[in-house]
Amino acid sequence: MKKIANFLFEAGMLKRTPRTGFQFLGSGSESVAEHIFRAVYIGYTLGSLTEDVDTDRIVKMCLFHDLPEARTGDLNYVNKKYVKADSEKAVNDLAGTLPFGSEIKGLILEFEKGESIEAKLAYDADQLELILALKEYKDLGNKYADEWLGFALKRLKTDIARKLSETILETDSSMWWFSDKSDWWVNGKHETENK
Repeated sequence: MKKIANFLFEAGMLKRTPRTGFQFLGSGSESVAEHIFRAVYIGYTLGSLTEDVDTDRIVKMCLFHDLPEARTGDLNYVNKKYVKADSEKAVNDLAGTLPFGSEIKGLILEFEKGESIEAKLAYDADQLELILALKEYKDLGNKYADEWLGFALKRLKTDIARKLSETILETDSSMWWFSDKSDWWVNGKHETENK
């Protein structure tokens, strides 16, 4: 059980591991764990919208795809020009300590190979998470987010992800909570509550 406890502490390190690309964007910040959190939801969504795929496998790939970053840190595109993380060693070292390590290793390798439809959808979930974040920063006025969006969109591998990305770009990121522009925002009550 000690190795299991260590694994859970290691997973917790992702909450304190920053996604480093935002320093170049000039606004925003998130941890690797925050990125993974929404990527899992996106992976589930893409799997649910696609026939004949193993949605649970997609979700697991989304959950584990950045786990090695607890050991290697997150390298953004500028870092990757100069530094190479030994993710394979990080995965092997972790997998060797866990009774279910071979499953985690297999999921990460499948994700990285990107050959199965599940791996492509998990990869697209990873990219769509970035696209959502960039759209949020664009809506808040970051002038560089739009340029970054163009590159992220080119990375998408599946039609369903491309279709979803089009809708994401057309949607104001605050409308999920701010579409009702009634007097509720003044009085804290809907008109029907006053009657």
